Amino acid sequence: MTELTKHEPTTIYIKPSTGFTALNLRDLWLYRELVFFMVWRDIKVRYKQTILGAAWAILQPVLTMLALYFLFDRIAKLPTDNVPYPIFSYTALLPWGLFVTALNQGSRSLTSNHNMITKVYFPKLILPLSSVLAGLVDFAIASIILVGLMFYYQVSPAWNLLWVLPLFLLLGIITALGVALWLSAINVKYRDVNYVLPFLTQFWFFATPVAYSAKAISENWQLVYSLNPMAGVVNGFRWALLGIGNGPDTGLWVSVGISLLILISGLFYFRNMEKTFADTI
Repeated sequence: MTELTKHEPTTIYIKPSTGFTALNLRDLWLYRELVFFMVWRDIKVRYKQTILGAAWAILQPVLTMLALYFLFDRIAKLPTDNVPYPIFSYTALLPWGLFVTALNQGSRSLTSNHNMITKVYFPKLILPLSSVLAGLVDFAIASIILVGLMFYYQVSPAWNLLWVLPLFLLLGIITALGVALWLSAINVKYRDVNYVLPFLTQFWFFATPVAYSAKAISENWQLVYSLNPMAGVVNGFRWALLGIGNGPDTGLWVSVGISLLILISGLFYFRNMEKTFADTI
């Protein structure tokens, strides 16, 4: 008889993943079709049973631009770097509208889809991400008005700078997604977000150079002012489209750093809270 070989017991250690591997962003690629479906669904639901439909994507920034025009140009007569005020303000309202959509839709993306979260497994990160990406459709539609304004006022775009515009659009998406991740995860546990959001949006609007030029801010406060990541996005849009402003400077890089910090910290916080969403929501 042959003697049976004895094997030493094997010990397997299971440890939680750390660092960026804990984010498991690979799931987003595996579920990419679901991302596209959720974006399409968000777009249809947003304008379902509305009389004007997608026309609201144009009316909202246009009406805001007209209000700012009468208040800050006709009455306050703020400087606009020799650019007609409607173009000056509308150029800033485009990225701002994308940001506000992310705050409003992204912060409620988890609570409004609670049935999916409690019944089906999928990367929950898809919900705030799809809300941000759906805002790009409104952004594209609203951009048509800017083309018409530039043609009407005979303002030529800064052709030599237009190539950097996608980079500032990406910066706006990064900022919007980062804030949406924080707010959506917090909103699952604390529904106070629904009450804080209108005030936060209004305060952030006046803290961002949408209605006025960033040059109106004192030089001593410029660095502090750039801690607002949307200031870098708005100034970047005006520089790339109209050729006004300082372009890439220290303030812009501070805004870029803050945007990345908000996104990375938001990803880790969202992933850390994700395991409790189904029980809490």
